[in-house]
Amino acid sequence: MKIILIGGHGTIGKTVAAALAPRHEVITAGRSSGDIRVDITSEASIEDMFKALKTVDACICTAGTGYYGDFGTMRQQHMTAGIQGKLMGQVNLVLIGKDYLTEGGSFTLTSGVAAEQPAKNGTCVAMVNGAVNSFVLGASQELKRDQRINAVSPGLVEDSGARYGALFPGYNLVPMQKVVNAYLLSVEGAVNGRIIKVYE
Repeated sequence: MKIILIGGHGTIGKTVAAALAPRHEVITAGRSSGDIRVDITSEASIEDMFKALKTVDACICTAGTGYYGDFGTMRQQHMTAGIQGKLMGQVNLVLIGKDYLTEGGSFTLTSGVAAEQPAKNGTCVAMVNGAVNSFVLGASQELKRDQRINAVSPGLVEDSGARYGALFPGYNLVPMQKVVNAYLLSVEGAVNGRIIKVYE
């Protein structure tokens, strides 16, 4: 398969890319790294990426983050980056990319445990992750030509424990192999409309 992986140099993305590369053509994309440059907050940039690729068999996105901060002082401006990036960026990858995805191809988006188990100061991220999950459930009913869509919802992965562990007190670290397997299930399996949860 020809696979485009947005966020392929991030903590999860690079591990997923390494797992898929022996069997598939994996093209990585990112704002400042990868084989192709793309800014997922820009519809035009997404369109340009898919035009350059011409066609793909699978599209994976592991890019995007959100705001962690005090709820009492939170305002719309704090939420904008997460909404434009992790939410609408992934939504637009599907809305635009479906016309470049082959028959029987798949989209794999990334949400996260915060959709169900929000950490303290994580209301924005909880909202974004929940919206990504709901989009996947709806879009799975609408895609044509046997195209599939799923979301991988990881917990705090072990490779990010040192960097983000303080934001998630009491959360168990998730082994990277379990997270990678969730992406493999989505891409190489037959599941559709699934929120693949890897929380521990």
